[in-house]
Amino acid sequence: MPGINLAIRAMKRITVAALLAAVALPLSARAETPAPFCDTPLDLIRLANPLLHVAQKLAAGAPITIVAIGSSSTSGAGASSPANSYPSQLAAELKNLFPKNSITVLNRGANGEEVADMLGRFDKSVVSAKPDLVLWQLGTNSLIRDHMFTDHGAAIRDGIKKIRAADADVVLIDPQFAPKVIAKSEAGRMVELLATTAKVENVDLFRRFDVMKRWKETDHMAFESFVSPDGLHMNDWSYACMAKGLSLAIAEAAERPVLSAAMSYMVP
Repeated sequence: MPGINLAIRAMKRITVAALLAAVALPLSARAETPAPFCDTPLDLIRLANPLLHVAQKLAAGAPITIVAIGSSSTSGAGASSPANSYPSQLAAELKNLFPKNSITVLNRGANGEEVADMLGRFDKSVVSAKPDLVLWQLGTNSLIRDHMFTDHGAAIRDGIKKIRAADADVVLIDPQFAPKVIAKSEAGRMVELLATTAKVENVDLFRRFDVMKRWKETDHMAFESFVSPDGLHMNDWSYACMAKGLSLAIAEAAERPVLSAAMSYMVP
């Protein structure tokens, strides 16, 4: 049956995702440069909730539109070119994972923005694109400017409400683990606020902070390997690794409903 076949492919892809949790990505094009491992273990990148809208489009073979909204981390500050921003590299990763599907990733990042700025352009930058999935990177600029959310996440919830009204799945992306971020005493509180908001609102969270923290504390990578010289933004390698992990997380979460349905069918 088609559903079971898709489920089998899903299980194979999830297995491959586990194997790819430590994929080597080059720091530069020079053959003699050792390539650090892209360490994105499934227990860190797995999304809490299935991506139902994306799953439906995949099952139907319909085009999928993903909008990546955020600040400079989304627009690609620190990358050597727009092609090396995380949205551009995510598009390439998803094309490899789903070669039969048409998947468009729109980069709607704007340098320096905070949540209120993004909300002000949600209708034009997000809703008008009729997305199936919205990746919302937020929190860093508010943190480094000492503008902690005094509304306890109300503005974030307003954004989530707008995305849901547009019939799209939501994945929040928390701040990067970088020197200028962790130098702030409120860094942990910001990460916790986003995690709590995602849990309460029952939306997904891509734990960028924890993934990058693992590179530093578990893999013993120097910040210079995955953070730009400004001590804040990511670089080509880390954007690529982030895109790799996020693509695998999206694939697993989008195929989870199909896999669950097929497993239920096969149980006597």
